[in-house]
Amino acid sequence: MSAQVPVIVTAPLAQPPADGFTLSDSTQIVSPGDETLFKVRNIIIKGNKRTRPEIVLREVPFKPGESYPLPALVKKFEVGRRQLMNTALFHTVVVALKSFEGYEVDVLVEVKERWYIFPVPYFKPVDRNLNQWLVEQKASLSRVNYGAKLLYNNATGRNDKLRAWVMNGYTKQLSFSYDRLYIDKKMKWGMNVSFAMGKNKEMNYNTIENKQAFFKDEKFVRNFMSMTTEATYRKAIKTRHRFGIGFTREQISDTIFSLNPQYFADERKSISFPELYYMVSYYDLDYIPYPTKGYAVEGGLGKRGLNKVMNIWQLSAKAFGSWHTGKKSFVSAGVHGTIKAPFKQPYYNQRMLGYGSMFMQGYEYYVVDGVAAATVKSTYTRKLFNFNIKIPGGKKREPQRIPVTFYGKVFGNAGYVHNPQPGNNFLADKMLYSGGFGIDIFTLYDVTFKLEWSFNQLGQNGIFLHRNSIF
Repeated sequence: MSAQVPVIVTAPLAQPPADGFTLSDSTQIVSPGDETLFKVRNIIIKGNKRTRPEIVLREVPFKPGESYPLPALVKKFEVGRRQLMNTALFHTVVVALKSFEGYEVDVLVEVKERWYIFPVPYFKPVDRNLNQWLVEQKASLSRVNYGAKLLYNNATGRNDKLRAWVMNGYTKQLSFSYDRLYIDKKMKWGMNVSFAMGKNKEMNYNTIENKQAFFKDEKFVRNFMSMTTEATYRKAIKTRHRFGIGFTREQISDTIFSLNPQYFADERKSISFPELYYMVSYYDLDYIPYPTKGYAVEGGLGKRGLNKVMNIWQLSAKAFGSWHTGKKSFVSAGVHGTIKAPFKQPYYNQRMLGYGSMFMQGYEYYVVDGVAAATVKSTYTRKLFNFNIKIPGGKKREPQRIPVTFYGKVFGNAGYVHNPQPGNNFLADKMLYSGGFGIDIFTLYDVTFKLEWSFNQLGQNGIFLHRNSIF
């Protein structure tokens, strides 16, 4: 006897659930008994036109031949759905009991794949955030990189990623990267490679009063080349290890050297050095691009250089957690810390707050250099509303929809940066605070726009735009 069982775990199109943050409200379970064991007979995969079946099965926390009580199996459906959505390969994922015969069940995993290849024009301001480019640099087109970019996700069907850039403008650059080349049948070990080379006629040569100081010339003032090879290991679903080795060569002009002889160590105009690092990450989030529940941890240790010209150890760690406070609201908190040793470092190694993922809302126009830093952030977020933009389909294509979700939030930040030689940079070696409120807009392909009104302890406030992720 075979019958359909109404146990369905699904997700909206590349966004958190529309009516809250859990699926339990709309999930129905039909079970003859909570302790009755059901054996998984088959796992049927549908919709994977490009993605290989083993990539899908890698994320599912059960295998054919295993037995579970039905409620426990349904919970594993949600874990599998969440893991598959977090691969960024699919618009939608359905994990369901397709049929059962006695105490044996067939499980359906149905996916709708994303578009994977994007040969697109490239246009991006080089400044640290959009406000710095719009306000301080007056949206100058001379501070924009433009060219062509190829993004090829899932190139071989194994969730690998190919990236290639040909850039002109502020930086003339060629770069290439390829991630997740699996080298074993169980797909636990993989390889990542990257290469970049380029040159600039303008560069940031120093920091003065917590502002980047730039110099521009008719000739090139900076040349660089870097390459990296990584080995990755992922035995468990949520934990990933990365072991990397790299090499960097960089050269500055005579003018830059005269403006800052301590740009590199030992008063040099050029530098070449190897780099070794190890990183580990653990992600247990409901949806990585915009998490509303769960936690994540990352840590890393790296070593640059082998002599006095380049000699630095760097230890970094960050953690993030999010908890539901209601059907449509959640609170989140994150910490981020970095320390570099020895403390005496050239300007090249002193970038800290305001660069990359270490930043504080309300300090978008400032940077704080140093050798040790920590930030703490907390946010209360509530879903406001959502809607879909419908796109008509053709004769052979189904109509598409673009989901848009709006969230309101309030936030607070605190941070500290230690610099043994701060000079006239007044934000170093003091507690920093900021806060504010804003709106997050989440839409197709994990794109997040953030509009924030932030206040800092200097008595300054403003409206800022961001696109970076929470973690």
